[in-house]
Amino acid sequence: MNESLRQVVHLVFGLGIAGFILLFDRDLTLPVLVLALFVGFILSDAISRGYTIPVISALIASLERRDAAPGRGTLFFALGALFCLVFFPKEVAFIGLVVLSLLDSVTTLVGIRFGRNRIYNHKSFEGTFAGVVVTAAALCLLVPPATALVTVAVTALAELVSPVDDNLVIPVVACLVLTVLL
Repeated sequence: MNESLRQVVHLVFGLGIAGFILLFDRDLTLPVLVLALFVGFILSDAISRGYTIPVISALIASLERRDAAPGRGTLFFALGALFCLVFFPKEVAFIGLVVLSLLDSVTTLVGIRFGRNRIYNHKSFEGTFAGVVVTAAALCLLVPPATALVTVAVTALAELVSPVDDNLVIPVVACLVLTVLL
């Protein structure tokens, strides 16, 4: 598994879902996300039972972390996106998924390459700092700068200390903070 490639796919996949949610009506995005999640669970179950699914099995093998359920990260991402879309306005869900895509990917990519100082949960200061800076800069294009900074800071702290998969934690925390601040 190539973690850098995995994070680039995470970034592109995440921004794609965020864009889809922003561009299309909730009546279309909700069923599409539910369908994707359902099909994803079927594929994950089939692969975990030893079936080989052309293209999908190879893709999961090259992108999934060792000892993880097949497609686990993608399924959690889709579940986090679905939760946010159901419980928050679509504009807030969009921003929450942008935060997830950027913060998680940049933190990991920079942490792998430049991370020297571990702060908590195997996370590096360098990765966390870069993730916060890049994500806050991007969010300043969408919300006021103070809102962007607070949202990213709280979300990064939650991601840092949470024992739960960050694909579930990051978008929900970002959406909660945005709901309070906007």
